[in-house]
Amino acid sequence: MTINQLWSWIPSGRLVGLLAIGGLIFTLFAAILPSQIGLALFGTLGWYLLLIVLAIIDATRVGTQQIQVSREKLGKLSIGRDNPIKIFVTAPLIRAPSGAKKQQKFSYQIRDFAPTNLPGNPQTIAGQIAANDHQEHTYTVHPYQRGEYDWQGIQVRQLSSWGLTWQQWRVDAAQPVAVYPDLIGLKALSIKLTLQSSGTIRQSRRLGAGTEFTELREYAVGDDPRLIDWKATARRNRPLIRVLEPEQEQTIIILLDRGRLMTANIQGLQRFDLGLNATLSLALAAIQRGDKVGVGVFDRTLHTWLPPQRGQQHMSHIIDRLSRIQPDLLEPDYVGAINTVISKQNRRALVVIITDIVDTIASAELLTALSRLAPRYLPFCVTLRDPQVDQLAHNLAANIPHAYEQAVAIDLLQQRKLAFAKLQQRGVMVLDAPAHQISDQLVEQYLQIKQKGRL
Repeated sequence: MTINQLWSWIPSGRLVGLLAIGGLIFTLFAAILPSQIGLALFGTLGWYLLLIVLAIIDATRVGTQQIQVSREKLGKLSIGRDNPIKIFVTAPLIRAPSGAKKQQKFSYQIRDFAPTNLPGNPQTIAGQIAANDHQEHTYTVHPYQRGEYDWQGIQVRQLSSWGLTWQQWRVDAAQPVAVYPDLIGLKALSIKLTLQSSGTIRQSRRLGAGTEFTELREYAVGDDPRLIDWKATARRNRPLIRVLEPEQEQTIIILLDRGRLMTANIQGLQRFDLGLNATLSLALAAIQRGDKVGVGVFDRTLHTWLPPQRGQQHMSHIIDRLSRIQPDLLEPDYVGAINTVISKQNRRALVVIITDIVDTIASAELLTALSRLAPRYLPFCVTLRDPQVDQLAHNLAANIPHAYEQAVAIDLLQQRKLAFAKLQQRGVMVLDAPAHQISDQLVEQYLQIKQKGRL
């Protein structure tokens, strides 16, 4: 990493104080002895000149004892999360004289020029470091929008050994950084699913839950008698049961709406970003369970289509393709999106559509589209509810304006319930949850579908 010197030094508080004290003393001297005003003026100029010379000498010494400052290489940041940024400070190597009890210390101030439009832009980092030592500072940024951000260099100020000046320079640490969906949440989910998988598989084999035959074993107390294989039992003259586990050759199609309703802001994040996080969480869970995952993003047309595949490489491809997509103020064409999926996917699949519902009238097209899926496919409608509407509906109104807001919120929730009831009557599974909880609840619903063998 290269360092560009600014060839500038800044007077410290100590230097300014000494200049002020000297000027005050000689001013008082001239006031007491008016006849010696020339001597007082000469003394003041001499004092100032002496301090300036000492400050210049002190400033030049910093170059030989300069601290080293760097930033940890930035990776992909996660939207809606506190992302840690690490700054490293290394003191110069100085051999202490024999018999010295204290090591030399260096005072510093650091300003990392993170993007100004990124919440969490750090304040000045101030500290002190001993010779031959190493320190680490961490601050966080909290992005609310995906996209590209440009980090600039790091400005460093180091106090000279006599404390008369701050030497200032800039570390060339410019770097473009991409803000992605919630990768931190995906990593935590991956660990959670991995820890659960071995125990879940063992349990499903023991209980015989699932749809795919794996082996025969002897009947044990507590086993389901309905799983007894009577032909095998007759051949071997002892009760044998069929061990089943969830089928691994299943297909999940996720359709993410990027239309008008998905542009709304919920607690700082767009509804589309929360839906995108849920899409990736479900895709990760399905891929880790051995299923094929296909993803489509639609508005008036099927904007993006990733055919069903399995494997971690496919998961990485999904993240890269979807991370660049932004919502648009367009009305979604549910029927067109569903028709396209039907033409591309002939085999039975779980079709999950992530969108939002306003009322029964506005959701009529969605109802028509999802009704086309049943019973050949397993349709699943997932909607992201604004928790602020829940809060308005359930909190007591303090005044008349709040009472009107509460009435509107209650009506919105009732309209949603009616729309969901019509969907369920047509054989559509429904999940309506607060937007910030949708990812966890969607993954849990998927795992229950797998366990019950509904596909």
